[in-house]
Amino acid sequence: MPIIEIRNLKKSFGDNHVLRGVDLDIEEGSITCIIGPSGCGKSVLIKHIIGLLKPDEGSILVEGEDITKMGERELTEVRKKFGMLFQHSALFDSMTVLENVMFPLVEHSNLPRKKMKEIAIQRLEQLGLHGAENLYPAELSGGMKKRVGLARATVLNPKIVIYDEPMTGLDPIMCENVEDMILSAQKVLGVTSIVISHDMASTFRMATKIAMLHEGKIIVEGTPEQVKRTRNPVARRFIYLSGTGPLELPEAEASV
Repeated sequence: MPIIEIRNLKKSFGDNHVLRGVDLDIEEGSITCIIGPSGCGKSVLIKHIIGLLKPDEGSILVEGEDITKMGERELTEVRKKFGMLFQHSALFDSMTVLENVMFPLVEHSNLPRKKMKEIAIQRLEQLGLHGAENLYPAELSGGMKKRVGLARATVLNPKIVIYDEPMTGLDPIMCENVEDMILSAQKVLGVTSIVISHDMASTFRMATKIAMLHEGKIIVEGTPEQVKRTRNPVARRFIYLSGTGPLELPEAEASV
């Protein structure tokens, strides 16, 4: 079974119909990239997945449980299954790397501080940050900040990690480093990844599955090879004219 099942999800804000019947499965252990133009509803969809918004219609099953029918106490428990890596890492400037990564443990566990420190250092080492624990965010490169953000997002061992535009503001080499980080998290930590992205080159290199949101619905979904060969004109324009699209056009006769 998929770890997340979204069915006929609809959400409007006044006359603005943002989600118009979204259907999407997120398979356990996958890297699912959700693409689409600005304002198409990607952020609203993510807020529904983690229970910050209630839909007007539809359901969202997380490991078989419909979170749209849950109260706040139940949702708090479900949210422990999620980690979130924000676009700009959102680290606390006044805290060291170690303190940043320990923060969720301090807030959500009753472990002794010595144990929290051991867990945080182990996660930093798993993500290639050995020896960085006493640095401050201002002393880190953009890629290191992303890794520290991921360490913090996964220190409570969530099953699902959501990445919000992780490539924004990064050069091509740094984008590849972040791709490696996401792939490493999938393999080393065993997480399911949901990536919101505008960077098509990175998306096609790392995704297990790609879904394009447009005008409130998923208009194309499939493996990178399937999506690369879509004949949907809206999807083709977005993918190949984005400036960071796949390196080569598919054969003209191929189609999804």
